[in-house]
Amino acid sequence: MYPSLKRDSRFSELTNEHIQFFKSTLGDDAAVIDGVSKDATDDLEPFNRDWMKKYRGHTKLVLKPKSTEEVSKVLKYCNENKLAVVPQGGNSGLVGGSVPVFDEIVISLSRMNKIRNFDDISGILVVDGGVIMEIADNFLAEHNHLYPLDLGAKGSAQIGGNVATNAGGLRLLRYGSLHGNVLGIEAVLPDGTIFDDLSTLRKNNTGYDLKQLFIGGEGTIGIITGVSIHCAQRSKAINVAYFGLPSFEHVQRAYKEAKIQLGEILSAFELMDARSQAFVHEVTGNKRPLEGDHPFYCLIETSGSNTEHDSEKLEKFLEHVMGEEIVSDGVLAQDETQVRQLWGWREGITEAIGHFGGTYKYDLSIPIKELYSLVEETRDRLNSKGLVGDDDSYPAIAVVGYGHMGDGNLHLNVPVRKYTQEVEDAIEPWVYEWIQKRKGSISAEHGLGIAKKKYIGYQRSDTMLKLMRQTKDLYDPNGIMNPYKYI
Repeated sequence: MYPSLKRDSRFSELTNEHIQFFKSTLGDDAAVIDGVSKDATDDLEPFNRDWMKKYRGHTKLVLKPKSTEEVSKVLKYCNENKLAVVPQGGNSGLVGGSVPVFDEIVISLSRMNKIRNFDDISGILVVDGGVIMEIADNFLAEHNHLYPLDLGAKGSAQIGGNVATNAGGLRLLRYGSLHGNVLGIEAVLPDGTIFDDLSTLRKNNTGYDLKQLFIGGEGTIGIITGVSIHCAQRSKAINVAYFGLPSFEHVQRAYKEAKIQLGEILSAFELMDARSQAFVHEVTGNKRPLEGDHPFYCLIETSGSNTEHDSEKLEKFLEHVMGEEIVSDGVLAQDETQVRQLWGWREGITEAIGHFGGTYKYDLSIPIKELYSLVEETRDRLNSKGLVGDDDSYPAIAVVGYGHMGDGNLHLNVPVRKYTQEVEDAIEPWVYEWIQKRKGSISAEHGLGIAKKKYIGYQRSDTMLKLMRQTKDLYDPNGIMNPYKYI
C-alpha cells in the first residue's frame, strides 16, 4: 500500500526492557499483548488490520490502559524513549487512521469504558473515551435522551474515536456536528500532560477553544480519554418513509419539499442508488420494500413529540410528492419493526457491497446539485477503461453511490473482487481533482488517515498546511503520535 514510505529512523525499536516497563506500569496481564518476547500473531492480528482488510500494520505490542493516569504514564515513557504510538478505538474508520503502518505501539482504549456522569436536566453526558456509542445510546434511552450521532458501526465504534475523527453519521441533519455537541474533552498529550478541559457548560467563552484541535485531530496531538457531550431529548415519535424516484433531479425536488413540509421534525434524508439496494437485496435475500425497480431510493426519518401529528405530516408529504410525480412509489413504516427494516436497506449497504471482496471507499462533501454526478462520471471512467464487469476477469464489480443528502455527503464506493493498482490509479487522484474543481471536501467524515494524507493539498492551502504542521510540531515535537498520517 505504501511503496515509497519508509520507517522513520527517529523512532526506537521495542526491547524487552520497554515491555517490562509497560507490564509493571499497567500491572495486569490483560492490559498488554506482547509480541516482542513471544509469538502473539493471532492476538495482534485484529489490531494490525482495518475491518475492510485494506490497511495492515506490523505492531508487536498492544497496550490497554484502564485510566487517564495510565495513559499519561505510557505516553510520557514513549515520548522519552522515542516510541511511536497509534491510538485505536473501535477501528471502524475508512482511511487507515487507527491502524499501525510499521511497528508503532497500539494504545487501545477498550478498557476505558465507564459512563462517568449524566445530568438528565441539561442532557450532558460525560464518558470515558472507550465507551461504545451504542452502549451510550442505550444508556441514554433509559433516561429519555439520545446520543447525537448514529453510525452503521455504532456497535463497535468508540466515542473517543467518534470525536477524534469528527464522525458525522445519520443524524447530523437534525443534531449538527460534534464540533458543536462536544462541550469538553480530557486528553493526554504526547509528553504525558493531562489536558483537562472536561467542561459541561453550554457557554464558555474564555480564550482559545483548544478542545476543537482534538475534534478531527485523529490522535495526532494526543489521546482523547474523556468526553462531555450534549445529548438531545429522545423523540417520542419516530416515523420513517422509504420511496423510489426516477432521477436525481427528482431526489433534489423531494428533499426541498421535505424541508418545507416536514421542517423541524425532519431528522434524516438518506439517498441510495439502485445498485446499492440491489446489493442489499442480493446479500440479505430480504423482500424489497417497493415493487419494481427505481433509479434512486430515499429514506426519510422524522423525530417529534406527537406520533399522530408527525404521521399525518409525513403522510401528507408523501401524498403530495407522489401526486406531483416527484416520487414514483413509497411506503410508510407502520410500527417499530418496520422502522428497523426500512433502515436496514440504508445501513446494510456497507456490509452488502463488501461481501464480494474489497471496496474502494470515498467519503466526500459535494454541492448537492452535483452530488450524484461524481458517481456517474466515475462509472463512465471505469467502464471506458474496461475495469468493471460481471465476471471474474474484471477487477471491479460496480460503482455505487449513497449517502446523507441532507448535508451533501456522498459515499462513493467501488466494490472490487480484489484491490489492484490499476483500479486505484483510475480513481486517484482523479476523484480528488473532480472534488477540488467544485470546491467540495475530499473528506466529509472519517478524516485523512494514511489514505488521504498526500491529497490534502487538494483541500487546504499552503498557509493552512503550514499552520497545521506548526500545531503538530508544538504539541508533538518528537512526532510519536500516529505518524505517517494526517499531515
